[in-house]
Amino acid sequence: MTKPDKRVAVLSPIAWRTPPRQYGAWETVASNITEGLVARGWDVTLFASRDSVTRAHLHAVVDKGYEEDFAVDPKVAEYLHISEAFERAAEFDLIHSHYDFMALTYTRLVKTPVLTTIHGFSSAKIMPVYQKYRDGYFVSISDSDRAAGLNYLATVYNGIDLSLYPLQEPGGDDLIFLGRIHPDKGVHLAIEVARLSGMRLIIAGIIQDEAYFREQVKPHLDDQNILYIGPVGVPGKNELFARARALLHLNTIPERFGLVLVEANAAGVPVIAMDLGSCREVITDGQTGFLVDNVTEAVRALGRISEIDRRACRSRVRQYFSIDTMVEGYERVYSTIFDLEAKRRP
Repeated sequence: MTKPDKRVAVLSPIAWRTPPRQYGAWETVASNITEGLVARGWDVTLFASRDSVTRAHLHAVVDKGYEEDFAVDPKVAEYLHISEAFERAAEFDLIHSHYDFMALTYTRLVKTPVLTTIHGFSSAKIMPVYQKYRDGYFVSISDSDRAAGLNYLATVYNGIDLSLYPLQEPGGDDLIFLGRIHPDKGVHLAIEVARLSGMRLIIAGIIQDEAYFREQVKPHLDDQNILYIGPVGVPGKNELFARARALLHLNTIPERFGLVLVEANAAGVPVIAMDLGSCREVITDGQTGFLVDNVTEAVRALGRISEIDRRACRSRVRQYFSIDTMVEGYERVYSTIFDLEAKRRP
């Protein structure tokens, strides 16, 4: 294992603060990696918005994330941010990018090796960039979310800070949904499950698709049985976890990882998720929740929630999805990269 005597730059997204106040999965993971590396003795510089909170060296060219400051042009902010990291590349032994396909276009312009964690492929239209730079160094966040032909060094599951999500026992009677209000996340299906089961559903998250919210979510809101409370931060999540019988995650497309599934399980909340993508890697069917194929199966699974041991949910998160487990995985990847780079030197 490589000793932490190397200088690492972590390039975080800048849609939101790192870590985010509420929504921002990629920024959450970048923050957890950064803080985990620092705790293990690494010399880390975090490239993020200036209002970010970190124990690493913070380097910023943008005051706030562009989703939090609408006076900022997103593309201008992004390219000022990305270019700043690569212009300083010689100061680091490794750049660990969480910036999707855009940062890849800089990787051949510097000698410093670049590791890209792929947090998901947002569209088929971005794939030509990944294919052009397919010989770079890549990590996937689940085995299911991989593209053919890329030079993957490993799958490293996202890790969370378990101290932020205490075990909630015995739990409550509500169903909860946490995530983007978007067709991909199946909010309409969660509403249908609540209606068929006669249970109350509390919905929390940012509205990413206004038309979808207006047409398929808002008509069902009654402030009694189906409630929408907006985006929430960690305290708000814990309030929901304390009153939750189960988290509904009825995604309509293959899930890339599903950070909220881990957060819920950390609090002991069972998850009912569609068996698409990474859900079967994160949720153990019958032990930390249930994998389903449709609304009918989801309703049936609610009748079995009492079979789930909440402490077992948290125990599995501690074993597979903690910050320490994640950082150990990345340390192994870093060691592989440093060894490969050493062999390439004349």
